[in-house]
Amino acid sequence: MTERKYYIDNLRWLCVMMLFPYHIFMIYNNWGEGFYIKGADLMGTSTFIILTWPWFMPLLFSVAGISTAYALKKRGTGGYIKERATKLLIPLIVGILTVIPAQTYFAERFHNGYTGNYFEQYILFFTKPTDLTGYTGGFTPGQLWFILYLLIISFAALLFILLGKKLKLNLDLNKTPAIVLPLLFVLPTLGSLVLDISGKSLGEYFVYFMLGYLLLSKKEILQKLEKYRAIFLTICLVLITLYILIWFFWLDSIKDYEIFMSILERLYGWVTLLALLGMGRKHLNASNGFSKYMSGSSFAVYLFHQTWIVAAAYYIFRITGNAALQIPLIFIISIPLTFASYEVCKRFFLTRFIFAIKK
Repeated sequence: MTERKYYIDNLRWLCVMMLFPYHIFMIYNNWGEGFYIKGADLMGTSTFIILTWPWFMPLLFSVAGISTAYALKKRGTGGYIKERATKLLIPLIVGILTVIPAQTYFAERFHNGYTGNYFEQYILFFTKPTDLTGYTGGFTPGQLWFILYLLIISFAALLFILLGKKLKLNLDLNKTPAIVLPLLFVLPTLGSLVLDISGKSLGEYFVYFMLGYLLLSKKEILQKLEKYRAIFLTICLVLITLYILIWFFWLDSIKDYEIFMSILERLYGWVTLLALLGMGRKHLNASNGFSKYMSGSSFAVYLFHQTWIVAAAYYIFRITGNAALQIPLIFIISIPLTFASYEVCKRFFLTRFIFAIKK
């Protein structure tokens, strides 16, 4: 029987909770990207996003790959397919029909002065031409892009896994030297060139998923990450420092900086991922009532959090234009409402089923 890897659960819910500052701070990004509600351009909030985006979604996809390795051993192929359909496909469809349109409703009102009712906007959601962000209205998967990608990648990965078994391919990665592990950032870097949709590459996240399945699920590799966690963390801190210096001070002086930064971001993100897995295995491999609750609620929190952030921001912006007041108020309102949504949905069979919530 596979021993429960509590640090995997804990890293997952910690990443999900980090989406609250990430998406609240997106309201104040200073690099010209829109959002459902857009506030002042702020350096501090933008810096947080710049430093976190290279690793936290790759970590979630890698963790999903690790979990797949354990799930296939426990449930088999048929059970895995059924689980993916019920835990990803159904919440994805229901979420796009019920959760996401509220975000574009507020975006329509904020950016376009929309005065119609919610249900009239619901028609706009499915008919208005859009760039798929939905930042100024129109169709978007919103934050559920992750679930859509994970669904596609899970089934694509399963085909590769089954094909590998049929061809009797045996990739023994257990003995991969620790010094080689950081160099594997090359793989997601190459993957980023494949099927990039609005800055989110299916190829790149597929690579992270497969690295989780093939490499990071191996006990020997995880032992190396834990043993050398201080070294990986030190490299991570050096890369963070370099990343900040280049982003804020040297970017204009670098020729072909987009290619250079793309490579640096993947290196920084991958090494940070390795460091977090090593640190997590050492310090987060425990469970208590709080961590069990957070782990159990994390999927629903992911589903609901951004809609409440956008709704809270819309009304708070009508009360005050002071960002120093707006930001804490959005936190104070959106987090409790997100968990309240989880608590309500947890109490009814239908909502538990359609949002993949455990009882």
